[in-house]
Amino acid sequence: MGRLDGKRALVTAAGQGIGRASALAMAREGAQVFATDLNPELLEGLSDEGITTFALDVCDDKSVQAGVATAQPDVLFNCAGFVHHGTVVDATQDEWDFAFNLNVRSMVRTIQASLPGMLERGSGSIVNMSSACSSIIGAPNRFIYGTTKAAVIGLTKSVAVDYITKGIRCNCICPGTVESPSWHDRVKALAEEVGSYGEALKLFVSRQPMGRVATAEEIAALVVYLSSDESAFTTGQPHVIDGGWSG
Repeated sequence: MGRLDGKRALVTAAGQGIGRASALAMAREGAQVFATDLNPELLEGLSDEGITTFALDVCDDKSVQAGVATAQPDVLFNCAGFVHHGTVVDATQDEWDFAFNLNVRSMVRTIQASLPGMLERGSGSIVNMSSACSSIIGAPNRFIYGTTKAAVIGLTKSVAVDYITKGIRCNCICPGTVESPSWHDRVKALAEEVGSYGEALKLFVSRQPMGRVATAEEIAALVVYLSSDESAFTTGQPHVIDGGWSG
């Protein structure tokens, strides 16, 4: 028996990193998983694991509504997001609008589309991707990102309290640095400033008390827990999994 037997799970940004690891982990635990991504070619191979895949643009209302109608999720994992580099002085209006649309408003879209079905069934678990870099801890040159991820914590708490008596739970995950393709892109970007990829990698790892970054699979294990009935008494919480970074 899997911990997610009988549950239908919709995952955004499932093409790589935490999203892909979580889709695979949920499938292994018995969920019927609907893995989505803006770039469907990134979803290759997931269907071999019994996972349904299709393109979904979390910034488009019609795409979200169609995806939710297909998945009819008992579990919604909002994983899509983007990390902007820079301080408050560096932030442009276009970057600000893009980040809030992708990192925050996308979750509003998917939650609004998913809640009616969850309410009709009398149960549901919503898991949002926040970050330790949010209202929990500040990180250098992460002004836009940290602000949006703090908003995700507030969003999560608001949804949780409004539906706590309706069988709906809403939690968020607040990771530290996680090894993923997008993280390697950020290391490469920093390498241009400090002179080498090796030096940039050292700078990222140096802020981790454990001396390493997390794996996507370690975060996925928490996604499975929050999606399952094992966490039935947990709602409205930011779950920090950052290797002691914010400690």
